[in-house]
Amino acid sequence: MRQNRDWKEIYKGLKDGNRVQLGIAFSLIESKRQADRDAAALLINECTRTSRQDTLRIGITGSPGVGKSSVIEKLGLAAIAEGRKVAVLAIDPSSSISGGSILGDKTRMQELSANQRAFIRPSAAGKTLGGVAKTTREFIAICEAATYDLILVETVGVGQSETAVYDMTDMFLFLVLPGAGDELQGIKRGIVEMADLLVVNKSEKDRKKLASQTALDYRNALHLLRVKDSGWKPAVKTHSIYDSESTSALWKNIKEYEDHINSNNYRLELRRSQQTKWFDELLQNELLEKLFSTFKNKPSDLEELRSRVSKMELSPIMAVRKIMDRLEINLKHQ
Repeated sequence: MRQNRDWKEIYKGLKDGNRVQLGIAFSLIESKRQADRDAAALLINECTRTSRQDTLRIGITGSPGVGKSSVIEKLGLAAIAEGRKVAVLAIDPSSSISGGSILGDKTRMQELSANQRAFIRPSAAGKTLGGVAKTTREFIAICEAATYDLILVETVGVGQSETAVYDMTDMFLFLVLPGAGDELQGIKRGIVEMADLLVVNKSEKDRKKLASQTALDYRNALHLLRVKDSGWKPAVKTHSIYDSESTSALWKNIKEYEDHINSNNYRLELRRSQQTKWFDELLQNELLEKLFSTFKNKPSDLEELRSRVSKMELSPIMAVRKIMDRLEINLKHQ
């Protein structure tokens, strides 16, 4: 029988930069054993309570094939060159059949993964919406406790539900391909509104002219949007992994944003918002879990209500009220 893990020992290992304990911490968070879940809750609580406020969390999104992993590797190496420690949380798409994921980012970021000041953790998105894994917020807390001061969260890709990363990071990078400016009408306005930095990637060789036009199209589009709460004016940059100067310019812009949210104390506001949204999300998940456990022994009751709704014998509102009444009765008897 496996012994219960000591969360205090794991926490000490994290603060000491022990990569073995870092791996153990991730496994603890992903475990479904109740004892591990209890230990993980205590560990995350300690990590959150003593978390440093000078880290920078960056969400990076874009359609599949836009080159997110390549950009992350270049930015990570640029940050390490300036003495930072980089953690990459790469969320891979999951198979709808097996539930497994490809987990290929670690093989694509070979130079970064070989660096001792970098840590790359690929995770399967599973059935979680928002382009992030269910445990991404916990992973961020663990990495920050382990003294990583730049957290890069790569999402699955852009789509209607690919914006949850925005609520857990300080800066939002949106990557597009040259030529995407011609399709501005088809792009969700929300994803552009959230971007703090828009990057036209793969802007090399014969694509340079097209990339410049795309960047201009997006700059014109951004002028039509309202000013961001942070007071930051979103920038549009062209980038190529084969052009070190474009990477340097990109990294410089990121540091300018970091200086901006530090100077006006917006970083603290972001942290508070991230914590409360994390609370709201967990509360909803726990309530749903409690709800379904209420009907675990009598799933037919839930199916009967669903059937009556589909036959229009009962409105969805009344059906939900019956469910909530049942839940309330169960809570009173506990």
